[in-house]
Amino acid sequence: MFHAASSPGQNRTPLPPARSSAPGLPAPRRPVESGGAAHQRDPFFDNAKYLAIVLVAVGHSWATIENGSRTLSAAYDVVYVFHMPAFIIISGYFSRNFDSRPDRMKRLITGVAVPYVIFETAYSLFRIHVGHSGGDDISLLSPWYLTWFLCALFVWRLTAPVWRLVRHPLPVALGIAALASFTPAMGSDLELQRVLQFLPCFVLGLCLRPEHFRLVRRRSVRIAAAPVFAAALALAWWSEPRTTSAWVYRNSAAQDLGAPWWAGPVMVLALFAASVVLTACFFAWVPGRRTWFTVLGTGTLCGYLLHGFLIKGALYAGWLDAAWLHRPLGALLVTVVAAAGMTLLCTGPVRRAFRGVMEPRMEWAFRREAVPATGERGQGAGHGTGTGISAGAGPGHGSGSGSGSEAAIPAVAVGASAR
Repeated sequence: MFHAASSPGQNRTPLPPARSSAPGLPAPRRPVESGGAAHQRDPFFDNAKYLAIVLVAVGHSWATIENGSRTLSAAYDVVYVFHMPAFIIISGYFSRNFDSRPDRMKRLITGVAVPYVIFETAYSLFRIHVGHSGGDDISLLSPWYLTWFLCALFVWRLTAPVWRLVRHPLPVALGIAALASFTPAMGSDLELQRVLQFLPCFVLGLCLRPEHFRLVRRRSVRIAAAPVFAAALALAWWSEPRTTSAWVYRNSAAQDLGAPWWAGPVMVLALFAASVVLTACFFAWVPGRRTWFTVLGTGTLCGYLLHGFLIKGALYAGWLDAAWLHRPLGALLVTVVAAAGMTLLCTGPVRRAFRGVMEPRMEWAFRREAVPATGERGQGAGHGTGTGISAGAGPGHGSGSGSGSEAAIPAVAVGASAR
């Protein structure tokens, strides 16, 4: 599973460096050389978020038509290994300075917690009355389909100050994930298995610096990425009949998958290593310049939270049952339609139409001292929000005019459904 910067060409008044951002997938800003605008959005991150959220939609569409196709299943597994980690790493990166300051906590509530309640309820009603499946219960403790990412982002962001205090945060996070992987009694409340097993990706993002992103965007890494992805696809194709793909969801303990307890920690480490390598290869291919889809990277939260209705709606209506859709040309058509649909959902008109539920202002709900007297809505997103997918997978980098609640949306993706 994943925003309020000014548009290019608009006059800006220099602002002091912002240290927080609205919850959700971050909308990165970067300082520029002296004499320039104080904060410029780095198009690289918007491009990465858009491409990752498209992979989220493509992955969810493949899950509905992959029956019996070993090649499609292998491609699905490879995408699921890295698309959500990419969102989560970006979310962690832009949460580096998150703390419990009132304005930042307010954005966390309005940009992540409130959308979670709204969309968890909406998806549950959709499942009950349109899909006629899964019983009639609505529980905010049991995220359904893709809402788990908002729940996870809320928890991760709250813990960000703790990880800055720990001497070796990444090994500790990996240890926690490994312990969770053989604790079936944890249950499914708040998707804690996913929250903890994906935690190392968020902590890794907290530990990264700008130079690390520059490192993976070198020409040599771009060239090396092609054989790495080819090897990953070959390995996934080989392993398809030999193991279950359920490991890539990271939402079950080893015992739940019929494996011995020790397989959990082994798979946590293996999947984390694979996620880091494939995410680095993915970042290597992301354009660093402004493109036609750069602006769409500010709307990945909207695309992430809405595309599930289209995927599930098509499934409930039986539109994906046609036999020809399960053949190569049918799979190609479904892929193109999913990518186009996600692109449409990330556009400005759709974001504006749903802004009231994606990024509600809710000043009425907070004490006056909880809202900063200075600064505009969406400012301060430089290093605190996410997204995105995320999506605040989510997946702007701030909570203003972009999709402030995004957490690097989402890749979106966020890998949020079971097949």
